Amino acid sequence: MPGLTTAELAGAPPILYQGITTVLINPDGGGPADLEDQLRPTRQHGPGVNVAPMIGHNGVRSTVMGLEDRLPTPDELEQMKTYVRKAMELGAFGFSSGPFYIPGKYSKTDEIVTLAKVAAEFPETFHISHIRDESSYDIGVVAAVNELIEISRQAKIPGIVTHIKGIGPTVWGKSAEVIANINKARAEGLEIWADQYPYSASGSSLQASLVPGWAQEGGQQAIATRLSNPEQRATIRIEMLENLARRAGANAIMIRRHAANPKLEGRRLDEIARERLQEPIDTAIDMLIAGGAAIVSFNMNESDVEAYMRQPWNMTCTDGGLVTFGSGAEHPRAYGAFPRKIRRYALDRGAITLEHAIHTSTGLTAGVLNIQDRGVLRPGAYADVVVFNPETINDPAAYDAPHAYSTGMDYVLVNGKFALAEGKVLPERHGRVLLRHQQ
Repeated sequence: MPGLTTAELAGAPPILYQGITTVLINPDGGGPADLEDQLRPTRQHGPGVNVAPMIGHNGVRSTVMGLEDRLPTPDELEQMKTYVRKAMELGAFGFSSGPFYIPGKYSKTDEIVTLAKVAAEFPETFHISHIRDESSYDIGVVAAVNELIEISRQAKIPGIVTHIKGIGPTVWGKSAEVIANINKARAEGLEIWADQYPYSASGSSLQASLVPGWAQEGGQQAIATRLSNPEQRATIRIEMLENLARRAGANAIMIRRHAANPKLEGRRLDEIARERLQEPIDTAIDMLIAGGAAIVSFNMNESDVEAYMRQPWNMTCTDGGLVTFGSGAEHPRAYGAFPRKIRRYALDRGAITLEHAIHTSTGLTAGVLNIQDRGVLRPGAYADVVVFNPETINDPAAYDAPHAYSTGMDYVLVNGKFALAEGKVLPERHGRVLLRHQQ
């Protein structure tokens, strides 16, 4: 969560208004290879919430190998192991991977196993992964979850499927098979968990969502160069059309952020294409050449969302960024995930109980992530306390108007001091950087 390293955003009001007191940073394999570079400014600005770091595979791999589509040499793998070990010695809570994204997309399972084994040398840690495929891009969502399970089996480390979901009509209904496979692995004795944000739309980028993996090598500028070449554009375009169908079509994609033309933010891809008298895929290609875009993608099935949510091994997350209030068409999960789970799915729909919603947002998470003496109310624990009103708790942030703070959190204490009182965030900041062995 880069915003925590800035003076402007470190206070984290959107997080506190959700009743969140601790955040886990560097998901999806992200973050720097050297955690000190990130934690130093975080401490300097004073976070409004507790910050627990992970070490990310993609950050480590890109530092050692760049964004190249190849396997590491033995020496490069040793360098990656050194970065992971250094971060774990510093106090990282776990190892994070994101083989859906480059450069992790170019890794094989055994590379991730090797690095997860380094993390497993340290007590009370875990491997959390944005799995290789949440749809049907290549191996498919079922096989991608099985890959995480196999990594846990080989590395002897707990595994977490982060923001578990099924993207696009081709995999709707696959939740039953995924749940069965996770339950089978747990019955085998493996510690397999998941987390989930309570929305049926995902957040990603045009690049990751539409461009085939081989064409992403080298990153944004290399992609723009390939797409500017007529012959390469034609080849890439064919696969992009298939990926657009996987995401449920052009109307299912809303532009969240596009630096080259912010006026497009908040609009659907098909609408922009009609205005330009283009095919939607060509509009997407032009936007990629102009620098890319972050998107909201309306591609999940509510039955799958609720099926995953009911599982006792599934925690609450936001997967949201920390952004300037009012800037861009942010995904509403950045403002409303935790209250939404209580309001929409527990109190209004009854899809889960209130007790389940609370436990999977507090004690379960702290226990799985080994964040000691938090997530529970008992003598001797840190006083990270949330007092909310079931009558007023709500998440007004919407897809077409995302910048709206959640309501109903009357009081939030972070490390025993009020961070939010009478429904308003206070200016004082009481969060701290947490390290695994110095909590």
